[in-house]
Amino acid sequence: MDVTLGTSPELIAQAHAIRQQVFVIEQSIPKQLDLDGFDERAVHVVVTDGGALVATARLVKRNRRCGVMARIAVLKQYRGSGIAKLVINALLSHAGKIGLEIIEIHAHAYLQGYYESYGFKYIKDVEIVGEHQLIEMQCSLKSEVS
Repeated sequence: MDVTLGTSPELIAQAHAIRQQVFVIEQSIPKQLDLDGFDERAVHVVVTDGGALVATARLVKRNRRCGVMARIAVLKQYRGSGIAKLVINALLSHAGKIGLEIIEIHAHAYLQGYYESYGFKYIKDVEIVGEHQLIEMQCSLKSEVS
């Protein structure tokens, strides 16, 4: 598996192809909700397997301390094999390197326990997109000082 981070138009196009399959086709989320105008200012991660697209996500810097991790998508045939972990760890590592202290996500409610395993904490229920209840979660990248 190859993991690539970046902001190039080619990488964004690859991310869009994965998101089209997962969100628009599989989850019936309207394409206009996925294409929200933040892609050009985001850092994207794309995972490929021998050139085949596998997974993606993006990180948008909200301010100097906080970023939003979003659009985490793994093609169906690759789910359950640890690919999402590669994507999430790549973005969390990048966030730490650029000095972000807080990462926020809006995740499907059924994934709350999964994201808690990365240190995210439930904040509140947010919007329903399509038929999917989303929840806001946050993770602190700052080390706890005792």
